[in-house]
Order: sequence, then structure tokens, then C-alpha cells
Amino acid sequence: MEFLGIGPLELFFILIIALIVLGPHDMVKAGRTIGKFLRKVVTSPTWYTVQQTSRELRSLPNKLIREAGIEELKNDLREVEKIGQEAGLNKIKDEFSQWRDEISEWTTPPITIDTPSSPPEATQNPGEGIGDQDISETSSGQDQESGLS
Repeated sequence: MEFLGIGPLELFFILIIALIVLGPHDMVKAGRTIGKFLRKVVTSPTWYTVQQTSRELRSLPNKLIREAGIEELKNDLREVEKIGQEAGLNKIKDEFSQWRDEISEWTTPPITIDTPSSPPEATQNPGEGIGDQDISETSSGQDQESGLS
């Protein structure tokens, strides 16, 4: 039995903590006050409305299914499947799967030894080779060309 999501063991621990904090005399007064408050809440029209709305929300999916006629569509789909089986669609499906198996040899690429199973890993430093070039050679070559002209 749960009340507001609180089980019996949790309620027991709450009562022990309340007894320690409030003491025996104040706990009786607090119990009366809480009891009166809960009685007012449960007997109020607001509580009745909340309970009624909760029941309606729980039954809403079934109500929507009935109103939308999804059950009728399911029955119609079953009838169509029966008609398809009677018309020989299973034979067509079998022939199609055989044709697909025969043509799969042509449509799948062959596996080769050189083909890696995973893509090659990228280098950790993408600009690794750039730093090794000698920039002074290119600048001196430009100076020589400009001096010749």
C-alpha cells in the first residue's frame, strides 16, 4: 500500500524521525493537524476532480484507438494478408528472394587481399612534412632571378 509514493517502510522511518525531532507531545499535535488537513483534501471537490482526470488520462490511449478506428484497420490488414496468401504472394516473395540471391554475386564487390579492413589512420601532426622544408632556398632563388633581370 502506497500513499503519495510513500511505502510502509518509508513511512515508518518518517515517523521515527518525527518522534525524535518533535518529541512525543508535539508529535500528537502534528498528527492531528496532518490528519485534519488530509481529510479536507480527500473530501474536497478538487481531489475528486484530480482523481477523475487521472482516470480519464489513463484510459485516453484506448479511447483514442477506438475513436480513430485503428482496431478496424488492423482487422482490415489481416484480411488483406489472407487475400494475399490466397492469391499466391508467398510464391512471388520466394521467387524474388531467389532472384536477389542469384544477383547478389554480381552486385557485391569482391573481397581482395589489398583492401584494408579499416581506413588508414591519420597522422597525429598534419603539418609534419612542411616544417622540414628549407625556406631559405626558395627566397635565395627569388633573389637570383630578380638580380638577373
